[in-house]
Amino acid sequence: MNTSPTLDRAGDATEKAWLKILSAYRGPHIGRSIFELAITVVPFVALWVLSWLSYHYEFWPGLLLIIPAAGFLLRLFMIQHDCGHGSFFARRNVDDWTGRVIGVLTMTPYDYWRRAHAVHHASAGNLDERGIGDITTLTIEEYRALPYRGRLGYRLYRNPVVMFGIGPIWVFLFKQRLPFGMMSSAQPWVSTMATNLAIAAAAALLIWLIGVAPFFIVHLPIVLLAGAIGIWLFYVQHQFEDTHWSPSDEWKFQNAALHGSSYYEMPNWLRWITANIGIHHVHHLSSKVPYYRLPQVLKDHPELATIGRITILESLRCVKLVLWDEKSRRLVSFRQAQAIA
Repeated sequence: MNTSPTLDRAGDATEKAWLKILSAYRGPHIGRSIFELAITVVPFVALWVLSWLSYHYEFWPGLLLIIPAAGFLLRLFMIQHDCGHGSFFARRNVDDWTGRVIGVLTMTPYDYWRRAHAVHHASAGNLDERGIGDITTLTIEEYRALPYRGRLGYRLYRNPVVMFGIGPIWVFLFKQRLPFGMMSSAQPWVSTMATNLAIAAAAALLIWLIGVAPFFIVHLPIVLLAGAIGIWLFYVQHQFEDTHWSPSDEWKFQNAALHGSSYYEMPNWLRWITANIGIHHVHHLSSKVPYYRLPQVLKDHPELATIGRITILESLRCVKLVLWDEKSRRLVSFRQAQAIA
């Protein structure tokens, strides 16, 4: 007998029923978590070393190993992400220190990122609380009210070359070196500066061992490629046509979580390397569910796969959706916004 609630947007009773169901999946299996960490760290290190050896011995085709190495670094970031939610080991100190160590590899200060990401989860889809941990999204009216320079700046920001090309360079090499948005609090500063020092020490050690050129030719592309893929995943998980945005007086956490995040359908191997982050609507509704238990949620409750579902082909079309139309409650392109005007 199927005890799953019906799927609609009529009220928050449906979403609260899903919260109760998902609570059964919240606990991690410690052995599984250790295994997941091991099968991510070991291949990453091996691929990194093989990429360096390819450069060292001038076997240039071997540098293609940078691509899978970036995939495993991305997977490490997803483990860091679960640690931030306290869902990987469900032991705060263990999760935190695992996340901090991984943060040196991903160039992401853990405690600063964790606080920013918590704000994102607490306010995703709220039109009145945009700004931290989000892709900047304007309404049609807000965009029209901007001066020419502001509209030009927004168009450049939402350009795919800037978003997915320059964006990773800015975010991972520069922006995350200071706790932007949280500079009045001590912990983000401590986290950011400690991570910066650890990154500098690790880089100095590797440069001493293998040299400057090999370090930048091998490591930098791995970090930036993983960063670009990470930004793309975060983008399509919230920037799709039927996503959810509402003002504070209408906003409800459960409704925004379930309908404002996508189910990004991917082949099994991509699901694995991205640590099931594509099952994002379930993650937002119950962030304590470990990533390796998310597929079981869909298996037990296949109706969840019908909410916010986008394929890889459909996700490519999401890039042009840049403005929120408050009347039709959907994301639209610049051209569509002009036609509405």
